[in-house]
Amino acid sequence: MNILLAMIPAFLWGTTYAVTKYATPDWPPILLGAIRALPAGILLWLCKPSLPNRRQWPQLLLLAFVSIALFFVFIFVMAIHLPAALAGVGMVSVPVVALLYAWLCKGQRPALVQIVCAFSLVVLAWRLFDPQHVAVSALGIAALIGALLTIVVGSALVQKTTLHIEWWTVLTWQLMIGGGLLLLGAIAQAMYFEPQRYQILTTTISLTQWLVLVWLIVPNTALAYALYVWLLGRMTVVEFTFGTIANPMAGIFCAVLLLAEHYQAWQYGLMLLMIFCSVLPQGLQLMQQKMSHN
Repeated sequence: MNILLAMIPAFLWGTTYAVTKYATPDWPPILLGAIRALPAGILLWLCKPSLPNRRQWPQLLLLAFVSIALFFVFIFVMAIHLPAALAGVGMVSVPVVALLYAWLCKGQRPALVQIVCAFSLVVLAWRLFDPQHVAVSALGIAALIGALLTIVVGSALVQKTTLHIEWWTVLTWQLMIGGGLLLLGAIAQAMYFEPQRYQILTTTISLTQWLVLVWLIVPNTALAYALYVWLLGRMTVVEFTFGTIANPMAGIFCAVLLLAEHYQAWQYGLMLLMIFCSVLPQGLQLMQQKMSHN
């Protein structure tokens, strides 16, 4: 049941790339991140107000900077500079980064099936993102790598932080702090660095754009992050990772539906193989756990 619940935030997050490119492709990523995070955090905080104590602030600041501020900027740069379907599928490479992180930082040697699947993911991604067959930008690829790193490090920080701080406090304050940092960044960018990019705010915002902003704030962030943090305290990372199969599926579906992105059959085949390789080790581990319990 938890795996099915994990698919809900994964699916909602998978829509981010297509809806952003569909409605707000010219908006600065820092501004989009602030709009997505800060109102969602305030909305959740109003449902159940909390106030961290003095010793909890450093942990929350670090978590908010990595998991929200950095991650949201990377996500919106990807959404703007990569094809939506490829951005969603590229995120299934999280297991590769997670294995390297666990190996280098924690000394946890991966199993053979994890090594084989990770290597397969790298080869498949290299082929799928080949500039000869699809238009990708170096900035988009760099943002993808940054997003993968912040997901792995951020997930570890969330689990560590929720051991000492109540999960609702972690959820609401990481969004509000991260959104506040992004808002300060957006103000600085608008005033001192790229004021021309913020001229969009002087034009009329269309109904479609308002609907997309509401989608990014409420279901895509408030609902999805509430479910995400709640689930991380009640299931293993392996189980949650298995549920993220819904993320690339949503990315492909929304790219076709909203942006009319179409690929050749072999490219769709590579996407499906990447999704399969990303969840195979977790699927085998879950099967072994169930067999051992029986």
